[in-house]
Amino acid sequence: MARHLRIGLTGGIASGKSTVAARFRELDVCVIDADESSRVVVAPGSTGLSRVIERFGGGVVAENGELDRRALRDLIFGDSQARRDLEAILHPLIRADMERGAAAATGLYVVMAIPLLVEGGSRDLIDRVLVVDVDEGLQVERVVARDGSSREQARSILASQASRAVRLAAADDVLRNEGTVRELRQAVDRLHEFYRRMAETWRSGGDLAQT
Repeated sequence: MARHLRIGLTGGIASGKSTVAARFRELDVCVIDADESSRVVVAPGSTGLSRVIERFGGGVVAENGELDRRALRDLIFGDSQARRDLEAILHPLIRADMERGAAAATGLYVVMAIPLLVEGGSRDLIDRVLVVDVDEGLQVERVVARDGSSREQARSILASQASRAVRLAAADDVLRNEGTVRELRQAVDRLHEFYRRMAETWRSGGDLAQT
């Protein structure tokens, strides 16, 4: 069987990715989330957790045997080599877990939610990039309201991610999220029908440019 058409869902912090992913799930689309895979691969007893402990020590394990993410973040904060070491351990495992999920998926197409798709070079995992786009000023306000962060902290987070312009330049499809949640969900519904037609063409070996 030919593999599914893969849509890579991405966007900056507080852009509305979770709302979009949730709506796709409500439409019975298989959504494979990189954040979920990142938790799976460091579950207690996993090879991923063992390798993280080997590199960073037992202090990154909480009393319940799970990875202490805060402790790990503190260890790699400001240490670019430590961050690269962690990525070298986890990224292949996350990728493999997502591949397994995609291979087991049903339906015409799958959505692969990858927050750092543009930054992380995972473009070869997917066939089409869907960006949830929002004005950066609105992102700051949403982060402040959602997380209780200061505006300076919110701007710092935005600065650490790909810029809006870079993300949009990588996009095949864009969902503008500057209205209501209802409007965003309706936009997902329209895109779902577009992807269904595209996936049917994909499966039949047709020209996607004609969809």
